[in-house]
Amino acid sequence: MRYLAALITGMLVGAVVLAAAIYYNPFLSANDLSPLTVTTNEVTRLSYSAVTKDTLIYTNDGESHIAPFPAKVLQLWEPTIRQTTAMVTVLADGRGDPAGFGIKFSSYSERTNLLDGKALVDSVWHIYLPTRGSLFIEQTENYWDYIHAVVAPAYRSSGDNWRGTWLGNTTVGPGALGTAWVAGGSGQYQAMDMEAIEALSAKAYSVADGPVAMTGELSIELQPREQSEQQASDVLQAPPDQ
Repeated sequence: MRYLAALITGMLVGAVVLAAAIYYNPFLSANDLSPLTVTTNEVTRLSYSAVTKDTLIYTNDGESHIAPFPAKVLQLWEPTIRQTTAMVTVLADGRGDPAGFGIKFSSYSERTNLLDGKALVDSVWHIYLPTRGSLFIEQTENYWDYIHAVVAPAYRSSGDNWRGTWLGNTTVGPGALGTAWVAGGSGQYQAMDMEAIEALSAKAYSVADGPVAMTGELSIELQPREQSEQQASDVLQAPPDQ
C-alpha cells in the first residue's frame, strides 16, 4: 500500500510539473504580427461576435462546456464529426453594419502538440456578401495563445472567470506566410485567389459559458484580378511533377 501511494504521488507530481512546463514554456512566442499589415493590396475586414448567444446557430457534440445555441439545434454527436463545431453568424463591415453571413466549420487537428505550443484547429469558412459575392476560406488555427492568456487564467480564478484585454491572430496556415487560403466563388470574387488572417479580441471569459465578450475579425487581401488570373495561369501551365 505504501508503494502504491508513493507511485500515485509521483505520478501526480509529474503531471503537475509537466503542466507547469507546458504553460510557462519561455520558448513559445505569441502569433501577434499579421503578414497582411504590410500588403499594398486592398484588405476587406469582416467582424463577428464570438459569443455563442450572439450567433444565429452554434452547435457541437453537446457535451462540450460551451452549450449549443439555440437549445434545440441538432448536435454533432456522430463519431465522424464529434470533434467538430459549426457556427452560422452575421458578418459586419468596417463600419459595423451587417454585410452578410458566414458559416464556419472547425475540427480539432491531429497535428496538435501542446509541448510545442500548438493547439491546432482546422477550419473552413463559407462567406456570402449579398452586394459583393461569395468566397471560401481554408485555414489552420492555433489557439495556444488564447488558451494560455484567457482560458487557463479563468479556470485558475476563484470566480471561474477572466476579464482583461487580449488580442491575437489565430491563423497559422496553410499559406507559407501563415495565412489562410481564400478562393473566390461568385460576384467580384469569382475566380480570384486570395489570402486571409483571422484574429480574436477577448475581454471576458467564463468557465461556465465560454466567451462572454469577444469578437473575431477576418482580414481578406484582395489581389488585383489580373494578378489573380496570372497566378491561376501559372498553375495550369506548370509542368507536372516527375
